[in-house]
Amino acid sequence: MPQAKKPRTPKPKTTRTSVQSATNGNGHATPTVDLELEIRTRAYELYAQRGFMPGDECQDWLLAEQEVKAKHATAGA
Repeated sequence: MPQAKKPRTPKPKTTRTSVQSATNGNGHATPTVDLELEIRTRAYELYAQRGFMPGDECQDWLLAEQEVKAKHATAGA
């Protein structure tokens, strides 16, 4: 009797956002920046500054995202 096939388990998709500059002046690539990790870290810092009070997680994330993206926009210019 043939064996039943095992169900496939799909690999989880990653949702990390990365930014990589082409090359610096001497032809070497600059390291990749993990924006999601920076945003997550900054959002946690904002949460800590609020005294770890729940309720404004979305606001913390949006503000952190805005700050990190602005920082990288000015650094790239």
